[in-house]
Amino acid sequence: DVQLVESGGGSVQVGGSLRLSCVASVDTIGRYCMGWFRQIPDKEREGVAGIESDGSTSYADSVQGRFTISQDSAKDTLFLQMNSLKPADTAMYYCASGTSDPYSDLLHPRRYKYWGQGTQVTVS
Repeated sequence: DVQLVESGGGSVQVGGSLRLSCVASVDTIGRYCMGWFRQIPDKEREGVAGIESDGSTSYADSVQGRFTISQDSAKDTLFLQMNSLKPADTAMYYCASGTSDPYSDLLHPRRYKYWGQGTQVTVS
């Protein structure tokens, strides 16, 4: 199985920036789709950004133009650069990889097989 470990979360002021990282335990980056999701209590997990194995990306409308997903295959690391943060961005952020359902949208949780434990982002 693939182990995913997120880091980089924290508390930031409105308008600030954070960069999340997700390190994969095996050679995953660039081989499978990967994504970032977020979730607040009592809400469904929401797709934020995703990247296909060919490098094409997809973003939720709510973060388009503010967030950037990228990957470093040499370091087996996925990144999420988050700029112009808003209170609405406050959530637990999760990294996901692998393909559980190849016919699901890149930003749908059903697409992914492996999940990290999450890192908290708080914007105030």
